Amino acid sequence: MTPRKKPSKLRPDVAETAFRTLQEAIGEAPKTKPPSERSEKEKDPTAKERGSKGGKKGGPARAESLTAEERSEAAKKAASVRWKGGGATGPNE
Repeated sequence: MTPRKKPSKLRPDVAETAFRTLQEAIGEAPKTKPPSERSEKEKDPTAKERGSKGGKKGGPARAESLTAEERSEAAKKAASVRWKGGGATGPNE
């Protein structure tokens, strides 16, 4: 039997978050910025590249796998959500 590879952690668990918060509160660790406040320099360029690659491939691949009727239904659903059934008056109605 081959040993299983441990999955990588995407986020710290509750105990790790509490510990980090305590360290930041007492000054033992620098305060971390939320992702929305990070500058472009602080973002991981390889992660950005991987994310854009997936988005560029995913949409066309999904569209190719759907039938014309399924694409039509998806488009109708998206339009109704976008316009909230308000017709041609606009999205804020």
